[in-house]
Amino acid sequence: MAACAIRRGFLTVVSKYNKKQTHRILGVIEGSSGLEVKRPRLPCLACGLPNIQQTRFMSSRPEGKVLETVGVFEALKQHGKYETGQLFLHSVFGYRGIVLFPWHARIYDRDIIPPMSDSKPEPPGSHGSKEVKGRTHTYYQVLIDTRDCPHISQRSQTEAVTFLANHDDSRALYAIPGLDYVSHEDILPYNSTEQVPIQHELFERFLMFNPDKTTPAPPFSARDTLKAWQEKNHPWLELSDVHRETTENIRVTVIPFYMGMRDAQNSHVYWWRYCIRLENMGSEVVQLRERHWRIFSLSGTLETVRGRGVVGREPVLSKEQPAFQYSSHVSLQAPSGHMWGTFRIERTDGSHFDVRIPPFSLESNKDDKAPPAGYTF
Repeated sequence: MAACAIRRGFLTVVSKYNKKQTHRILGVIEGSSGLEVKRPRLPCLACGLPNIQQTRFMSSRPEGKVLETVGVFEALKQHGKYETGQLFLHSVFGYRGIVLFPWHARIYDRDIIPPMSDSKPEPPGSHGSKEVKGRTHTYYQVLIDTRDCPHISQRSQTEAVTFLANHDDSRALYAIPGLDYVSHEDILPYNSTEQVPIQHELFERFLMFNPDKTTPAPPFSARDTLKAWQEKNHPWLELSDVHRETTENIRVTVIPFYMGMRDAQNSHVYWWRYCIRLENMGSEVVQLRERHWRIFSLSGTLETVRGRGVVGREPVLSKEQPAFQYSSHVSLQAPSGHMWGTFRIERTDGSHFDVRIPPFSLESNKDDKAPPAGYTF
């Protein structure tokens, strides 16, 4: 019965994107990341679900002919957070990853209607003016297995976490490949007997294998290198606010990050990156065609940006591939501002509709003691 409860928990996460339950997530795993699931033949007599102890992840070698065992599913954490060293599959993009450390963010979900006593009427034409109360939610800094990066690059950028270089570096921006932010509900935990189950150049620099651990915690723990890296780069890594809104079954999630300030032509230029995920929550196939941004700076300027697609792509969102995630950057000559806008979405019959991008603030670090230096290792 315990195995049945674990399996039901797994199906609950899977079914949030498709009520047909397992077929959706297994398709994402198999089609997007080269991973397959070995399906057991014998169901549990009590609930008719496959025995979780027989469910193992399988991964193919580069030639695609031999399958190797990757690991065994673990129970989902309905309460509490995953610890450093937890192995997981991404429930949307299907890649293998490992948790480095958690972030506690505030989610401002515009799909949640506030109580009537707290809500205020919106004046006509005041897009995004309603008050939204935030709730605390856990996200994780993770490493992506480099073997899976080629399989997800069309759906999610694997070099999306960028940093400002130090002042004496001629490059303006650079990225750490295979670094990502993952929401708690996107994690499907598993365990493995391998000492190096994730291939990433930072894996062994950040984590160590502890086979003698007697607690239920993962057998990997943080090295001092990881702790120092997190402490030094906290201002540029920190995830604090998440904004979400759904229009006609297309959900848009925005996470802004402050990157730092630079001097340019006798003025201060403040930089932010923002990560956006579009998710098709319905069954209709649609395609993103255009973007329309409004960018307001505290200095009083209002800029309008229009263009085809995003980051050079016009992604299709379907039941089989429901999500697309990307990152971009914005700079202002003021320490704060706001952004909002719309995506123009096209249906298969050629008709269009606009999906709202939830308004979000661009705020510089409140701690003025932190020098405006870039990322350091």
